[in-house]
Amino acid sequence: MRFSLTSELFHASTAKLLASGRRTACSVRLVLGHIMRCPKCGNNDDKVIDSRSSRDHSSIRRRRVCLTCAFRFTTYEQIERAHLRVVKRDRTHERFDRRELSNSVAKACEKRGIGLIVLEQTVDEIVHEIETHGGEITTAEIGEKVLNKLRDLDEVAYLRYASIHHRFENVDRFVEEIQALARRIKPNVLQRELFNEPVKNGRV
Repeated sequence: MRFSLTSELFHASTAKLLASGRRTACSVRLVLGHIMRCPKCGNNDDKVIDSRSSRDHSSIRRRRVCLTCAFRFTTYEQIERAHLRVVKRDRTHERFDRRELSNSVAKACEKRGIGLIVLEQTVDEIVHEIETHGGEITTAEIGEKVLNKLRDLDEVAYLRYASIHHRFENVDRFVEEIQALARRIKPNVLQRELFNEPVKNGRV
């Protein structure tokens, strides 16, 4: 059993939010035993300041601070499983990449006021479903799993992702999806209403 240490990259807008030093994420994948190189200055001397298990207990999230430059970054420790293959629309195959999934979810949730921890938990849950699916999964199946999570998390994020996943080609398709959302019963009573939000410059 080998452990891989991974720093997940979220969308650029999320990175700006984290630049204050409160939370920082970096797109670095390291399998270096116990040596963690600072992604900013390259020094190997760091300190773990917080450790938390993911919701499904499949990984451990560690917050670290570089003792040389004080840069803070996040690493993930998880069991390395057998390679999961993704079948693309053109029937070609590629290895499943958690970073791509994280980036797409973060982009859909951009400027929606969703915290990094919630985003991480959402991605953890999606990854768990994908990994327990079997050795092979299609991009369409992955997209539906993402939509199922975003539908309950944030309706605007759901529409953003759905427009790409389902390849909306006109306004009518958006209207149909919005009407379907309006008819459904929300499992989360705290979820913001799609139509009650202020409209700025024609955008929700």
